[in-house]
Formats: sequence, C-alpha cells, structure tokens
Amino acid sequence: MTARIERLVTSGQFRLDGGTWDVDNNVWIVGDDHEAIVIDAAHDADAIAEAVGDRRLTAIVCTHAHNDHIDAAPALAERTGATIWLHHDDLPLWKQTHPDRDPDAWLVDGQVIEAAGTDLTVLHTPGHAPGAVCLYDPGLATVFTGDTLFQGGPGATGRSYSHFPTIIDSIRNRLLTLPPETRVRTGHGEGTTIGAEAPHLEEWIARGH
Repeated sequence: MTARIERLVTSGQFRLDGGTWDVDNNVWIVGDDHEAIVIDAAHDADAIAEAVGDRRLTAIVCTHAHNDHIDAAPALAERTGATIWLHHDDLPLWKQTHPDRDPDAWLVDGQVIEAAGTDLTVLHTPGHAPGAVCLYDPGLATVFTGDTLFQGGPGATGRSYSHFPTIIDSIRNRLLTLPPETRVRTGHGEGTTIGAEAPHLEEWIARGH
C-alpha cells in the first residue's frame, strides 16, 4: 500500500524570549491505512490522535524544539505509545517546554526513519534552531522542512538559539541540492518546491535577518 501524506492544522501559541504569538501549525501525518508517523505534534494531542485514527503511531518526529512544534508530543506519546524523536542539539529548547520529560530517542544526520513504506532521511539543518532537521523522502518527492525553509525564504532567525548565516548554509547545502521538483512541506502555511525557491537564495542573503 502506497504511503500518503496528510496535513492537519492546529492552533496555539508560540513562546520564546518572553514573547507570545498566536500561530497555526502544520502537523504532518505520513503513513498508510495501518501505520503512521507524526511530524511535529503541535498544540492539540486529541485532534492529532483523531486524525491518526486506529493506525499504529510508531514515531513522533520533531523538526525542532520550539514549543509550538512539541507542546502536544508527550501527551500524544502517552496515548499512543509512539517514540518521540528530537535532535540532541535542541534539548535546551525542549527543556523550556517539557522540563520533566526527555525525548525518547535522538535524531542523527543521515539516519533513515521507516514507516509504512516511507524512508525519511534526516537532514540536520541548524539555523532556526541548533537541532533543526528536515526529513526527505525521494520516493514521495517531498521534504518536510519544519521552520527551516518556507515559501519565500528561510525561517526566522531573530530570536535566541538562531543564526542567519547558519540557516543560509543549511538551505544552500542541504535543501537546494535536492531535485527541483521536490515538494517542500513546511511547519506553517502553504508549501512550495525546491525549484521555486532556489533562484532566490542571493536575494535572501542580501535581505539578511
């Protein structure tokens, strides 16, 4: 059975550096009729569990540890038995939201997460956050970019734990090298393709952040 990609949009608040912003997040569910993984368990464990339905949820993969991408992860894991995966470099951010609950396993650059016929390769893409990752599946012609790359440019780097030159390096070296037809499925808002974004790299650098 062919894997499919589903998007659930959940709403909540992003908090960092003493500020609070209302946000809508994309929660990605990748799998078939029997098994699935969730990418970024944002805000609403009940809504995510309902979308997963009676499928076996094997993993909750965090693209990074800003609170709006991980706030529902422990509750969803407790409910489903799924493993929470995070890159170790984002543990300090994770602890701001979940001081008493560690992730279950650490993402490593180049590792492959398998679920329901998909093979998601972990690409460490720091800049928006130290442990930010993207997940690339050539079979699905898709990369899940979290908040690293959006339609129109890189993710924000104006707050703590972020760095503009680093995110530019990540995008240039890890994402824009993917096939141009690759669909970019983002942490917020509508998606794009690698081919649509690649011509604009120098504009982003000139604009700076």
